[in-house]
Amino acid sequence: MRLRHSVASVCGALALTAALASPAHAATGDFGYSFVGISGDTQRATLHDPASGECITIPEAADPDASEPAFAPHNDTDDYAMVFTETDCSGDSWTLRPHGRPATERLKLRSVIFFRP
Repeated sequence: MRLRHSVASVCGALALTAALASPAHAATGDFGYSFVGISGDTQRATLHDPASGECITIPEAADPDASEPAFAPHNDTDDYAMVFTETDCSGDSWTLRPHGRPATERLKLRSVIFFRP
C-alpha cells in the first residue's frame, strides 16, 4: 500500500516538473545574409530555425581583424531579429520584423538575436 502511494507521489511530481519545464524556443524560418568570402566573392548564407533568445555571432564575420561584416540580412522567421554591428550582440543595433523585406547592403552585422516581444 505504501509503495503504491510512493510511486503515485513520484509520478505526480514528475508530471508537474515536466509540465512546468519550458522547452527551448527556436524561431521558425530562415534568416539569410550576404558576406564576402575568402576568394573576395559575395556569398549567401542562411540560419535555419535559429535559436531564440541567444546571441548568434555570424561565423563568416566573427573576426573583425580578418573579415568584413556580413550585410543585407533578410529575416524570414516568425520572430523579430535584432542585428548588431559587433560580435556578442554589441555595438549599434537594428530590429528587423518577422517575415520582413530584405535589408539593403548598407546594413552591416556581425551578430544577431531573435526574440518575441
